[in-house]
Amino acid sequence: MSVSFHTEADGRVIHVHANGKLTKQDYQHFVPEFEKSIEQNGKIRVLFEMEDFHGWQAGALWEDLKFDLKHFKDIERVAMVGDRAWEKGMSIFCKPFTTAKVRYFDQRDSNQAQEWINEGILTASKKC
Repeated sequence: MSVSFHTEADGRVIHVHANGKLTKQDYQHFVPEFEKSIEQNGKIRVLFEMEDFHGWQAGALWEDLKFDLKHFKDIERVAMVGDRAWEKGMSIFCKPFTTAKVRYFDQRDSNQAQEWINEGILTASKKC
């Protein structure tokens, strides 16, 4: 699996760690957890950390587009953390596909990303 995740702030923040290429199976694993958090909390926030990330397989890209369309208004903030120029570009590219505030942070600024994603909410951790 090329993605791992856990919830924070009583399910209001989903912290995703992605490496390699995301697959359709990755989406089948984590989309139900996202939807459970949305159902329980309304709008959620996502901290998306990319490490040695190589994008999406074709089937995963389709799953991502379906998820984005379905949950267009369900995500309040997205903090993307990476270390490559194209990853920063991806944070700009995805803005029209969501009503969420989207910010990119370099890997060295991951603490700032964590602070921004949790701004205004209590933080508690729950592992998935």
